[in-house]
Amino acid sequence: MLIYPSAYLDCIVVKIRQDKKVINKAVYLALGVNLDGHKALLGLWLSEHEGAKFWLNVLTELHNRGVRDILIACVDGLKESIGDFYPEAGWQRCIVHFYRNVFSHVPRGRVKEVSRMLQAIHASEYLESARHKATEVEKKLRDMKLSSVADWLGSAWKRP
Repeated sequence: MLIYPSAYLDCIVVKIRQDKKVINKAVYLALGVNLDGHKALLGLWLSEHEGAKFWLNVLTELHNRGVRDILIACVDGLKESIGDFYPEAGWQRCIVHFYRNVFSHVPRGRVKEVSRMLQAIHASEYLESARHKATEVEKKLRDMKLSSVADWLGSAWKRP
């Protein structure tokens, strides 16, 4: 029986050469950190594209291979799928994916400004000061007419 206090699940699309053509393939990665703090590569999988169905296959395989508990899953999405296999697992959005998702809703000319605002939140030493800074940034984003980004930021910081 394998227990991982934290696990990182991600997918990256890479270009590969197949049948004399360059095509995109999705590489799924599962990395666990065991109770001793050592990282373990739980698996790599290759697929035509990223999708929820394939993630279910990955989670099924991990469960069948003996991964019985994950305490915190660091992922982009997959919250429901993780809960199907590991109902007690906490969920944390990967910060890289968080930034990418936010910037996809920010006009190009404002990305640097918003980036500085987000970095000020993440540079906070204590959780309460980070939450306070996030509230200030959320208000500034609304003033900048970036309500969808402000909503997203607000919901990210409302969790305990």
